[in-house]
Amino acid sequence: MTLTLLAALASVTACGRKAGLDTPYEAAVQARKDAERAKQPLPPEPEKPVKDKPFILDPLI
Repeated sequence: MTLTLLAALASVTACGRKAGLDTPYEAAVQARKDAERAKQPLPPEPEKPVKDKPFILDPLI
């Protein structure tokens, strides 16, 4: 009984999306597209992310 319960819990915890994570910008763009298709009020236009400036210690990481 306990082994079956543990196996069931282990299989449920592995559920999820098999893709990379969305950035906040990508999620906002997708939300606008979804709202436009559904003919709902559009959320505000997302701002493009600012490029990170390279840091002197980045190559060490």
